[in-house]
Amino acid sequence: MKFSIVVVSLNPGDKLKKTLQSILMQDFTDYEVIVKDGGSKDGCLEWAAEELDDPRIHLYTEKDKSIYDGMNQAVSHAQGEYIYFLNCGDKFYDKKVLGKIAGEIAVVEKKEPGRRHIFYGDIFGEKNGVHITPAPKITGFTCYRNVPNHQSCFYSATLCKEKPFEIRFKIRGDYEHFLWCFYKAGADMVYIKTPIAYYEGGGYSESRENIARSKAEHREITAKYMSRKELFRYRAVMLLTLAPLRTFMAENPVLSGFYNRMRSLLYRR
Repeated sequence: MKFSIVVVSLNPGDKLKKTLQSILMQDFTDYEVIVKDGGSKDGCLEWAAEELDDPRIHLYTEKDKSIYDGMNQAVSHAQGEYIYFLNCGDKFYDKKVLGKIAGEIAVVEKKEPGRRHIFYGDIFGEKNGVHITPAPKITGFTCYRNVPNHQSCFYSATLCKEKPFEIRFKIRGDYEHFLWCFYKAGADMVYIKTPIAYYEGGGYSESRENIARSKAEHREITAKYMSRKELFRYRAVMLLTLAPLRTFMAENPVLSGFYNRMRSLLYRR
């Protein structure tokens, strides 16, 4: 099996059905879907009953401590060569996404058999209505500043099975895992110039009360993987390139479209 698509849910309402429908419409069909539900009481499983009846979907209901704990539980059931995480409320960009990714994987694996990879692409932010292009080359500075959103990443399954997400990180567990893949596992990061998903945004990690926690986790994680010399250099670059202003523009509904278009043009050069 090529892909294991993981969907973690806990009282998501009709968002679970929306997400499953976007998966089941894919032209490429060599995949399974792992739905890991934390014990929803809002009727979401009943609302999505028709989709859940598909034989490619495997539902596991078990209490978990956080979304990352739920993702780890789902990974333990995954049988695919690559694992992809799609949050409830998010959806694939179109019906050809998995086929495009499978084709790109085949080309790279033919050239580099036996290597472990993270294939990643673009996402469309529904919150601000903008196309978000990640850095086409992952470097230490990229890892410090901003790694690809997990909704844009297809992980070699062994990367997720060997190193589970650390559940003590409430906001940046996927960030910590990405840095481990880059710094410790030596995974090849391959950018695919195609939109992967519509990212709903506005979730737990983006709430105002979690901003301070996110910053604290970022400091702890970067110190774990980067030297003091690296951190000093990266912080200086961020300061000199007006990082706070760029963050404001990226998150502002009026300015984010212009900011991300300019960012995409710079990455393509």
